[in-house]
Amino acid sequence: MLMKRLFSRENLLKALKQVEKNKGSHGVDEMSVESLREYIREHWASIRSSIEDGTYKPLPVRRIEIPKSNGGVRLLSIPTVFDRFVQQAIAQILTPLFDPCFSDCSYGFRPGRRGHDAVRKAKGYIEEGCRWVIDLDLEKFFDQVNHDKLMSLLAKKITDKQILKLIRRYLQSGIMVNGLRVSNEQGVPQGGPLSPLLSNIMLDLLDKELEKRGHRFVRYADDCNIYVRTRKAGERVKQSITEFIEQQLKLKVNQEKSAVDRPWKRKFLGFSFTHHYRPKIRVAKESIKRAKEKIREITSRSKPLTMEQRIERLNVFLVGWVNYFSLADTLTPFQQIESWLHRRLRMCLWKQWKKPGTKIKRLISLGVPNEISL
Repeated sequence: MLMKRLFSRENLLKALKQVEKNKGSHGVDEMSVESLREYIREHWASIRSSIEDGTYKPLPVRRIEIPKSNGGVRLLSIPTVFDRFVQQAIAQILTPLFDPCFSDCSYGFRPGRRGHDAVRKAKGYIEEGCRWVIDLDLEKFFDQVNHDKLMSLLAKKITDKQILKLIRRYLQSGIMVNGLRVSNEQGVPQGGPLSPLLSNIMLDLLDKELEKRGHRFVRYADDCNIYVRTRKAGERVKQSITEFIEQQLKLKVNQEKSAVDRPWKRKFLGFSFTHHYRPKIRVAKESIKRAKEKIREITSRSKPLTMEQRIERLNVFLVGWVNYFSLADTLTPFQQIESWLHRRLRMCLWKQWKKPGTKIKRLISLGVPNEISL
């Protein structure tokens, strides 16, 4: 029984360690991750009993808005720390049940797979001659998932009704907005450990349809690219797949953001490609722009930071950024950002020195000849 596996000591301990490792913000009850372990020790017996008899009610999620580069916002729903613990425990027992059946072209939030693998797969399609891409954008996917459709998919593999009931309660836990609880009749709260698996289960129907039609595609969560040889084929596929998504999955395709275009004119997971016969992976222009915006923010002369503090913040950002985009075959963007960053830091130093006399002394100490510094 799945419920027995859910409550196994090994599964619960693994879930607890994962939540503690992920850290993250508090939920509506304001409990911190650091308090979770002690809370479980004190209340686990009663909470387990309520989960088993079906009376457990998750607290509503805390809704926050994350600014997007295009000026919009991404809605993020943060469950309480304890609910994240239970969701993590559920995800751990369901992943071995569902993941082996997922498409080989699905890469998002799956064990042993990452975004780099998806980008390499896309590059392979282009090398094969599929030099047109249908870039599909699912409009507010995590907010539009149909609960009944998702639960019917879960019920095909899950026979334990207690687990199904618990998942349904998480889907309908509600959202706390300005102190008021708002019910949610659809959507998968984006921010809980269970959401990525549920989104893959929902979109596996799309993967299977694309496979049945013999299409070359790559999907990472709700980012889906289909590769074809001609624009005409792309327009035809885009129309038919849009109909399938909207009629069968009850989701909506954003026509403004979706397009049939050349791969080197689109971005996928922050990357793009060159137009060569054997394409190279490059950093998308939008990714470079966002990186510069972040660097510009850290090196702003109006920020009262010491040079050590600026460099520390830059290192935190740049190490992660460079590690992710190291997949790119073209080095020019990295060289350009490095050169530009040096100029930004010199600008900060120049303002920090303030007085002309201080500037002259500093320049001389750095090896600048007297006649030049004067």
